[in-house]
Amino acid sequence: MELRQIQYFICLFEEGTVTGAARRVNVVQPALSAQIVKLEEELGQKLFVRSARGMEPTEAGRRMYQLYLPILRDLAHAREQMTLRSGEVGGQVVVGMISSLAESVLSEALTDFAQAYPKVHVTVTNGALLDWVAAGKIDAAIVDKPRRPFSLSVEPIIDEELVLVGPDDDRVPDVLPLAAVAALPLLFTPREHNLREILEDYARQENLVFKPVSEIYSMTALLNLVEDAGFYAILPRTVVRRHARRASLRVRTIESPAMVRQIICVTHPRRPLNTASALFVEVLRRHIRGLPDGTAWPQDAGRNG
Repeated sequence: MELRQIQYFICLFEEGTVTGAARRVNVVQPALSAQIVKLEEELGQKLFVRSARGMEPTEAGRRMYQLYLPILRDLAHAREQMTLRSGEVGGQVVVGMISSLAESVLSEALTDFAQAYPKVHVTVTNGALLDWVAAGKIDAAIVDKPRRPFSLSVEPIIDEELVLVGPDDDRVPDVLPLAAVAALPLLFTPREHNLREILEDYARQENLVFKPVSEIYSMTALLNLVEDAGFYAILPRTVVRRHARRASLRVRTIESPAMVRQIICVTHPRRPLNTASALFVEVLRRHIRGLPDGTAWPQDAGRNG
């Protein structure tokens, strides 16, 4: 098995067509196809099947992608590091980040990092972040701590308050218990959203049932509907802060119990961060902890969860 064959395989898997993969690696299509055939013969397994949509990976192809993508990324990083002069930091960084935090801190964090480390190329993405860290597709992810068990390494960053946002009127007090919040006409994110998991977990602990009027995935769209239709929503304070100047909205404190989301950094336990990734995560951590209204974790908090 040659490195070239692995590179061709990765490109074909990601592009889905021989045409797209060949263009990406700058070779003619027959040459790429021939190397894929050789790879399949060596492994004794079909890696792709042709369909109307292009080249569909088989189960063996999907398994090979999961195994070899991290290796290929490590090789690329090693090559980049060898070309740098002593003391320089370069290479690729791929980090995932939940959108509510990205909208708050990412612009300033990227600016600071680019000024300090101009030879590092940074990609920040969103999606199935825990799965992508586990599969080696991204270096690390900044996420809400899930309620379900998982096997990745965890570094706590901050506890962020969840607040009630709604119409600016005096019928609802500025501080109210969660039981009173549950009786209001609420907008929620869908059940697959991490924030919804957090809210439902609090409700179970208090023997409450939330009955949302509607469910919207985007927190920004949800907040817009709160303002336009007079509903209420429980949101992280960083999300609400971006819209704090809207005179028609009022932010209220929830107590009994107070509600927080735990922001964590997750990495693979067997794949330590390279220098560039560790430096970028540290910049993100510093900017997140610099947000007002967040309560930092104790310094001796556990690292695994």
